[in-house]
Amino acid sequence: MTVERAVLLTVGTLIIASILLAVYVNLNWLWLTGLLGAHLVQASFTGMCPVVMMLKRMGLPSKPGFT
Repeated sequence: MTVERAVLLTVGTLIIASILLAVYVNLNWLWLTGLLGAHLVQASFTGMCPVVMMLKRMGLPSKPGFT
């Protein structure tokens, strides 16, 4: 698994979890979904993502051109 696929898996899992929590527990969990979306927009402009840094430290390979 590469860093790119791991990021997609992590964010996708968190979004699905927050939606399920919003449906079955409390609507305030939708704030997590919004924060994840805002972070994705921010990361697309700045290139800084804590999840990517953590996955690289864990030794996952990344594709060329991905920072």
